[in-house]
Amino acid sequence: ELYMVNNNGKMVLLFSLACNYHLKEINVCVCVCVYVCVGVDTDLLPASGGEEMTLGFLQELVKILFGYICKSSQRSSKVLDFHHPHQLKDGLEGFSLNLPDQPETLEQILVDCRDTLKYGVSTGHPRFFNQLSSGLDVIGVAGEWLTSTANTNMFTYEVSPVFLLMEEILLRKMQSIVGWSDDDGDGIFCPGGTISNLYSILLARYHFYPEVKTRGMGALPQLALFTSEHSHYSVKKSAAVLGIGSENVAVVKCDERGKMIPAELESSIVTAEEKGLVPFYVNATAGTTVYGAFDPLNDIADICHRHTLWMHVDAAWGGGLLMSDRHRMKLQGIERACSVTWNPHKMMGVPLQCSAILVKKKGLLKECNEFCAEYLFQMDKPYNVSYDTGDKSIQCGRHVDAFKLWLMWKAKGSEGFGTQVNKCLENAEYLYDQLQMRTDFELVFKDKPEHSNVCFWYIPPSLRGLPLGTERDKRLHQVAPQIKGRMMEKGSVLIGYQPLGDKVNFFRCVFSNPATQQEDIDFLLDEIVWLGHDL
Repeated sequence: ELYMVNNNGKMVLLFSLACNYHLKEINVCVCVCVYVCVGVDTDLLPASGGEEMTLGFLQELVKILFGYICKSSQRSSKVLDFHHPHQLKDGLEGFSLNLPDQPETLEQILVDCRDTLKYGVSTGHPRFFNQLSSGLDVIGVAGEWLTSTANTNMFTYEVSPVFLLMEEILLRKMQSIVGWSDDDGDGIFCPGGTISNLYSILLARYHFYPEVKTRGMGALPQLALFTSEHSHYSVKKSAAVLGIGSENVAVVKCDERGKMIPAELESSIVTAEEKGLVPFYVNATAGTTVYGAFDPLNDIADICHRHTLWMHVDAAWGGGLLMSDRHRMKLQGIERACSVTWNPHKMMGVPLQCSAILVKKKGLLKECNEFCAEYLFQMDKPYNVSYDTGDKSIQCGRHVDAFKLWLMWKAKGSEGFGTQVNKCLENAEYLYDQLQMRTDFELVFKDKPEHSNVCFWYIPPSLRGLPLGTERDKRLHQVAPQIKGRMMEKGSVLIGYQPLGDKVNFFRCVFSNPATQQEDIDFLLDEIVWLGHDL
């Protein structure tokens, strides 16, 4: 028998197992259902008397989120329930992306929340290997919830006193870990590593040519900057955005492991000067996106010192290794950088987004970006206005990205982050060892991984007898995309692939989720074989 409670608090029979319907009671129950479901947005707080409705709505929402979090950790659940764009646009089982003219009920809003998670990708799943950002940290999620609830802005102390102080403490801690003295260091949290890298070029240009702020690029010589062929594409994009031009970004050759070759950097600088360009900036990468390689920072720092160039270290991916006593030596020399990009939302597992630009020279961020808007940055406020940090930013409004990291740091401590990083790199070593022992896979390069990136090809039976050459490469190039397509349709695991230089499409597995275990790595390899054995 199925019962429902009516408005008077009495149990009312909906129907029995024999389906003997009780019409009168069903009518009462229908009225109850309508009463429960007709709530709309305007019934929630701050509406008068909206406390109960708001509490009920949020409790139901928490149930949905809790169910999703639990499901994300279950290996029997899918990483994704894939649908093509046209299917989602057309609507699925009552889930519509179209926007209504009239308000929908809170019940429908909750259904929409549930369906949004259902048709998305479970990046917290232990078998999600597709991106550098993965995992689902509960403390971090709590931090994001609180941040959204506070709904404030990071431009002045008067509207964000606690968050601004937290940001300052975090930045000082990160600068100390980089290796800068207490007298050095400034920084700001940015909307992603690309913007952090853009800040580094913006600051370097202003440092050498402060007149650019008022007179523009026409007052400057033709500038040149340098980055490795394995660096992130944001360097070229930033050069384009800042009016320097992507053609004035010199791409420096790397060795077979993906590290910038210092002699090639030196040669590129000389070549640029011979062309009449003025070098001013070098981007070194600590943890490249595909190979996970670390450029030789000390050698690059020596070259920058000789040529009086700004040295930036893009440690968006590799910065997390600074938290590990076992692995931080891979970033030796980072303390000599003029600026550093560090993304805690990658290896440290902080929910997206959380990226910082760290700058050694104090005051430069504000000098470069301030315009002293009088409606925000009055000098006669009743507190120390140096805490009004909004003029350091190229933005006006700025999201609070610091609190979730602060909260996680409180929950884990520095040692906890170090343990997490070590676990991810141990997983990479395990995958590397497994691939070395198998004949149906080939490593892209033979060296042990420096980071948690492991790059490899799957060789299906039809290709194992083919000699090395163009025909084999042509067919091998098609293997990873076909397996990825089948993988997305099945939804059991997710891993990325790409070509690089003269290398045809290969898989890149990255580990940043501490929930991933060796059994998940074994499953990944078995699933690739199962999905690709007939290719």
